[in-house]
Order: sequence, then C-alpha cells, then structure tokens
Amino acid sequence: MTIVTGYEVTELATRSTYFELDDSWRSATGKGISVAIIDSGIDSSHPDLAGKVGTSVEARIENKKVVFDPVRSLEDLDSVGHGTACAGIVSRIAPEAELHSIKVLGTGGLGDGHAFLAGLEYAVKNRYNIINLSLGTTKPQFFSPLHDLLDRAYLAGCVVVAAANNLPHPSFPSVFSSSLISVIKSEEKDPLNFGFHFGQVIELTAPGVNVRTSWPGGGYRNLTGNSFACPHIAGIIALLLDAYPNLTPFQVKSALYAIAKENLEKKAEDDSKIL
Repeated sequence: MTIVTGYEVTELATRSTYFELDDSWRSATGKGISVAIIDSGIDSSHPDLAGKVGTSVEARIENKKVVFDPVRSLEDLDSVGHGTACAGIVSRIAPEAELHSIKVLGTGGLGDGHAFLAGLEYAVKNRYNIINLSLGTTKPQFFSPLHDLLDRAYLAGCVVVAAANNLPHPSFPSVFSSSLISVIKSEEKDPLNFGFHFGQVIELTAPGVNVRTSWPGGGYRNLTGNSFACPHIAGIIALLLDAYPNLTPFQVKSALYAIAKENLEKKAEDDSKIL
C-alpha cells in the first residue's frame, strides 16, 4: 500500500490531496489508456507493436499552416526509428495501452518547431491520456506557446511526460516541471525502480542506458539517452491510470513521487542489510 500526499495549487485555492494506492497497478497492462507518441512516427508493422497503434498522422505545412494527414504507406511510418523505439518501451511496460503516432520529425530526427507545437495541440485536442515528448527545443520563441499548451493539457486531464535535453543546457518543455513530468536517464534496469528528485527542474530518473527496444523493419537496438527514459515513465503512468482511471495529472505526479520514495527507502534498507 502506497500513501500519497501533496498540495495542489490552483488559481482558486490550495488543497491537500491524500489517497492510497494498493499494488494492483503493478499487475495492470495499460488497457483502455491512450498514449500519444509525438516523434518521428511508429512502425506499426513491427511484431512488438502490431495491433497496438490506433492512429498514425503526419504533420505537413500547407499555406503556412500545419495540417495532419493519415500516414498511408509503410515507408512513411518511421524513417528515423526514434519514435518506434519509444513506442516499443511503452508497449513493453504497458502491453495493452493504445498508442497514437503523431509524426513531427523527419529525416535525421529534425523537425519544424511549429509542427512540434501543432503536434502537441493535436494530442491535447484529442485528449489522449498520456503524451510522450522524447523531443524538445532550445529556441526561446517557443517558450510561451509551449507553456500555454501545457496549461491546456493539464486542464484537459492529459499527463505530459517530457525528456530532458541530452546536452548540458535546458530545453523546452522539459524545464516546465510544474505542468508536466520531466525525465532524465539513469543506469537502473528495472522500470519500476524509478527515482524522483523533488525540487530539481528535471524530477524523475528512469532507465535510459543501453535500453533494448524495437526498431523499424522488425529489428531491435540498444539505445542510450533521455529520450528512452521518458517512455519508461509514460508506461508506468499507463499502468497507474489503468488501475486508477480517475487520477488527475497532479495526482499522477504525487503518486510517482510516493512510489519513488518507497523505492529509495527499500534500496536503503537493502544496502543496510549488505553492510
């Protein structure tokens, strides 16, 4: 049993939150939970992902506006591999979660910032339960519009999970830790044994070193980076929402903090036994 406590601050009031989690979430599968992967696409023909991708759309610029079209050919699903890799991690943890591919990155994993914004807005409008952002931008002109979109996501009940920049300088939106869940890699192998550093800009740590996951064409690769820590947390959240579908984004973050605190206490107890 996990005891979850915290304080949620809104425009109207500050309120205490208290609830209990039993361990049923650990055996959940993510059934009924939608996870949007805003990335380079998803190879839905991969054996690990077949039948798990609900929709696949791709951003394109038309008359200076971003529009989304269904991805129609296998060749266009994911030419980079990054999105397929992230989807494989989510699916391994939450095998019955429904994935939704929002392709905003093209060749070389590069994309237009406006397409990124439009992809996030598309996910919020569709009210996907979880939005995985294993990407970001360092361009300051996107600070305000991203912040506004994240507020909208929060109010819509979407839980946004964002990877920290792999380089030693901040990127958006991972630094907006008040309105999303930000993640950095650790060398931990067990996805359930994640960490939470309360008070830091990037709060959660999850496996992100030499992670084996799916790759376009039916293959697999071992990958390292914050990008691959992020979907571990997205998968964990899918389990929590499967077991407790009425959790708000704030309650999800509070639950992650409580579980991570238990993980740390268990590690300290195990270390003391070794000594």
